[in-house]
Amino acid sequence: MAKLILSILALMAAAPAMAADLPATLQWSQRVELAAPVSGIVQAVRVNVGDRVKKGQVLVSLDATSYAAGVSEAQAEVARAKEEERDAKLNLDRVQELYNRTVIATSELEAAQLRQVRAKSNLDGAKARLLANQTQLRDAAVRAPFDGLVVARQVEPGQTVASQLQPQTLIVLARAGEMIARGKASLAQVEKLKPGQSVSVDVAQKNYNGKIKTLGLEPMVGNGSGKADGQGEYLIEAVFPVQDVLRAGTPAVIKLP
Repeated sequence: MAKLILSILALMAAAPAMAADLPATLQWSQRVELAAPVSGIVQAVRVNVGDRVKKGQVLVSLDATSYAAGVSEAQAEVARAKEEERDAKLNLDRVQELYNRTVIATSELEAAQLRQVRAKSNLDGAKARLLANQTQLRDAAVRAPFDGLVVARQVEPGQTVASQLQPQTLIVLARAGEMIARGKASLAQVEKLKPGQSVSVDVAQKNYNGKIKTLGLEPMVGNGSGKADGQGEYLIEAVFPVQDVLRAGTPAVIKLP
């Protein structure tokens, strides 16, 4: 009987620890505050809170009349600079031929070369100004940087946006199709885990398959859990795909293997 009890105890000691359930809270896997890089008056706000958007979709449009005019002026400047550069190149070719025939002096060749260099420089400058104006015109439309979910709208049509001051948040966007469950684990637990390891996340009695994204390297502090001896609680984050609309702050459970 004693041998049987000892055998059972030995098997229990050798058996792996039971899976643990860690209380967690849902967070967005990526959250960005979008602002307009240029100034202007808001012409249209094309989304509302809760809308799903695609990467590149226009969320907010500013009045771009002045920026479009700047592009037109810059395009005309480039056209003039191209013509001047072409004329300077033709003149240099003609002068170079005359110089090779010793018909003209070196000073005339140098003058033609200088003219061609200046024309080329003017053309490069005009192209740079055109690119800058085109960028401003493009930036008058605030676009989604990724497929996302609109979680806040802080702008209305007719509002003035001043980019020279502190950037003003217009739209807050969270990545769609992915959430993070953030919880705390003991030192013994995190030492048995590794990033990328499969876990499951329970939210409102629904299970999602996920992977460990983050394992803290220091005890969490500021909530009474961190300890100087390193035996406190450590951050654990599990990322998981989701098609449903879940809310940040929702309670969840990370189920460790």
